[in-house]
Amino acid sequence: MRSRYLDLTGVLAAGAVFLLATVPVEGQVFRTPWGDPDLQGTWTNQTLTPLERPTEFEGKPTLTEAEALEWEARLRDGVNTDIRTPGTLRDVTAAYNSIWYDRGERIVADRRTSLVVDPVDGRVPALTPAGAARKVELRDADLREDLGRADSWEDFSAYVRCIIRAGLPRLSTGYNNNYEIVQTPGLVAIHQEQMHDVRLIPLDGRPHLPGTVRQWLGDSRGHWEGDTLVVETTNFTDQARGSLFLEATKNMVLVERFTRAGADMIDYRFTITDPDTWTSPWTVALPWNRQDGLIYEYACHEGNRGLENSLSAARAADEAAEEQQQP
Repeated sequence: MRSRYLDLTGVLAAGAVFLLATVPVEGQVFRTPWGDPDLQGTWTNQTLTPLERPTEFEGKPTLTEAEALEWEARLRDGVNTDIRTPGTLRDVTAAYNSIWYDRGERIVADRRTSLVVDPVDGRVPALTPAGAARKVELRDADLREDLGRADSWEDFSAYVRCIIRAGLPRLSTGYNNNYEIVQTPGLVAIHQEQMHDVRLIPLDGRPHLPGTVRQWLGDSRGHWEGDTLVVETTNFTDQARGSLFLEATKNMVLVERFTRAGADMIDYRFTITDPDTWTSPWTVALPWNRQDGLIYEYACHEGNRGLENSLSAARAADEAAEEQQQP
């Protein structure tokens, strides 16, 4: 199977000789041949550090080295959920151990206890009443999906239908945490491993799309602030269920910052502003570390029997229930 990495390079290769060239100059600043900061390569955001600071570390933004090692061991052990209870839903959906996961082995290098850096308590701000209501509604819908209660393909999330792994922004999850960045003059492309979607980010100052145009990954526009790529994304859709941030609205504004912090790391940060969901904006810092090798095609189940079988099983259950009700 041909690598998606090669496909993406070909798409953007109007000046193919530029694409993967990295020019280190004095002071460990990396530049493309046309002078932009160079973010190109394959990166991973895998980490054991949770989004929010656990209550056990309240008031403790960072750990000592010894504390970090002990916590990492507990976090690694915590993914071993393969408790066998034959015949139960848990036996089918949650019988996993660490061999299945690719979260990495470590927390972030500065030993922070949360990915959230603003607010300083390391916690996502409180939900508004409307945001809290949406969260309950959408998670109830996800529970119905997990239990196999589906009247049509529309009852399945975009994730299950293999349309998109999740909306933006993205955090480290169980696996497929790899990204590839490719640049040409005036354009940055970010390829996500899972579902192999690609964000194309223009740098030419063009305005955002009209508010009537909504997209799975929103509408991104980028510019350079010194050596930092700043990307503002708007025009989200409220149909991208399956996001890590279920309760967010389509009017969320996402601002991401990518700064090359050395040969093997990008300092990645994002700020979310959505006053209909959270009581204040909040910011995450999540390093991207260099990965060796290429990203290969991720094959999802759309096009084979996965979704078809889920629907046919639900219909069989409906028929069985009807037969039981007949005299």
